[in-house]
Amino acid sequence: MVIELSPTTKTKPDLSNLAFGTVFTDHMLTIEWTSTGGWEVPHIKPFGNLTLHPAASSLHYAIQLFEGMKVYRGPDNRLRLFRPMLNMNRMAKSAERACLPAFDKSELQECIRRLVEIEQDWVPHSDSASLYIRPTFLGTEPSLGVKKPSRALLYVILSPVGSYFSSGTKPVSLWADSKYIRAWRGGTGDCKMGGNYGASIYAQYEAVDYGCQQVLWLYGDDHQITEVGTMNFFLYWTNENGEEELATPPLDGIILPGVTRQSILELTRKWGEFKVTERRLTMGDLCRALEEQRVKAMFGSGTACMVSSVGHILYQGENLHIPCQEDSPQLASRLVRELTDIQYGRTPSDWTILV
Repeated sequence: MVIELSPTTKTKPDLSNLAFGTVFTDHMLTIEWTSTGGWEVPHIKPFGNLTLHPAASSLHYAIQLFEGMKVYRGPDNRLRLFRPMLNMNRMAKSAERACLPAFDKSELQECIRRLVEIEQDWVPHSDSASLYIRPTFLGTEPSLGVKKPSRALLYVILSPVGSYFSSGTKPVSLWADSKYIRAWRGGTGDCKMGGNYGASIYAQYEAVDYGCQQVLWLYGDDHQITEVGTMNFFLYWTNENGEEELATPPLDGIILPGVTRQSILELTRKWGEFKVTERRLTMGDLCRALEEQRVKAMFGSGTACMVSSVGHILYQGENLHIPCQEDSPQLASRLVRELTDIQYGRTPSDWTILV
């Protein structure tokens, strides 16, 4: 590894009024690849702009992907990565789908750890903030042919972050409509590719026009519920059989295999307090359950937002109120507490790796 330190450092931002992903640290990691020479030596260098050929395949054909993960500073002042190998595994799967080269997942994790170690002063001294890690992988093939790239660039940038939503922890409102589809079977919905997100922005702004904050993505003629904005979807309810259940859609090729999603499933199954299921859910299922007062809570999960409760859904002209467990202990807040206790090191766990 080549390490080139910046001669100057930036002023750290005020965390109380920090928009997500707008401030970046002093250094970045870059690793280049060619089909003839393979992977070059990893390079940690001062943060700066990239130089790309105007015909780079990532710019023309969206041969591009990314990851999202965080590092947390605990009360013991030690830094912890949360389940980073899950991100490495997902990134490798996305790379294969994008025809980008394979990489050594353990080596990339170590490169990221080293970058974070150099930038450790940027990790907030706060239990409500963290340092966001954005690995990115681009095809840099310098030609207009639609083909597997012969050149690629993998780079990692870091950004101190607070809350993802400007509304903080307040329940979000959703616009549910089958007019737009986030992903489909045989597509790339289970990969973290930029095109999945870029294509969703138009629908997001239409949701805002309807007075909602996010899109509840539906699929198929039966309006299967798939994801909540950029988050995985969870429904806590009494199911059709009278069982208390936490349900989330299965990983059927449409759903992104979220790290927070997996962690919630593993945590709640370990509790053993209610049924935990990966199953298909439709808007019909949800509407019937709301009519019969069987819905306890609904939330989205993701690295950026952690757990975000849903307050209401606009569907077919009707405003559906989603209970937020006003009169009972909130599942969402309990999950946030248990997950953050692990992430910040208050609860010992093999889910975290010390930097």
